[in-house]
Amino acid sequence: MQPDLHIVDDPAAAVGELLAEQARAGGSIVLTGGSTPGSAYRHAAELEPDWSKVTLWWGDERCVPPDDERSNYRLAKETLLDLLDEPPAAMHRIRGEAPPAQAADELDIALADVTLDLLLLGLGPDGHMASLFPGSPQLDVTNRRATDGPAGLEPWVHRITFTVPTIQAAERVVFLVTGAAKADAAARAFGADITPDVPASLSRLAPQVEVFLDRAAGDKLDGR
Repeated sequence: MQPDLHIVDDPAAAVGELLAEQARAGGSIVLTGGSTPGSAYRHAAELEPDWSKVTLWWGDERCVPPDDERSNYRLAKETLLDLLDEPPAAMHRIRGEAPPAQAADELDIALADVTLDLLLLGLGPDGHMASLFPGSPQLDVTNRRATDGPAGLEPWVHRITFTVPTIQAAERVVFLVTGAAKADAAARAFGADITPDVPASLSRLAPQVEVFLDRAAGDKLDGR
């Protein structure tokens, strides 16, 4: 399945608009970490400061306390949650400070019978999504909605992550990808075969996948 590719001047702004639209509509939003989404979160908060209709999730988390600079929750708190007039109706923060297996069990249970309306993901230079890295044991977990395991890139801390089936079951998967360092990974994830060797390519089995890239990140996608 081929994703909908959008090569735009400001992909973070475009994704911020999607997040704001989902916040108005209600339902569930899954946030991601990394260096790219902060701008999208700030833009979304400016466009729609009332998130009282949505339930908020995180697709993965580093096993660190919520005030640690490596925490995905902290990124969202500083760039989105602290800027809202009305907070989300519910938030399912992954407890990175808890024992990893316990935190993964909590997330797995919480996700039972949940519909994920918009799942935001980033793309690693190695082709990973969430904390599903090439060759990682987390990729092989198919009987759970969430799991834990080692990191495949820095920072070298244990991770809690959605499993591949959880991502593929989301109603709408949205990737935010920027920078020339991601160009090779983008071409492999979104323009080549679906393979566990490029974990992000496995997302293409979800019902709807949209990828927002800047020109540098999309440079090696054929015909784009």
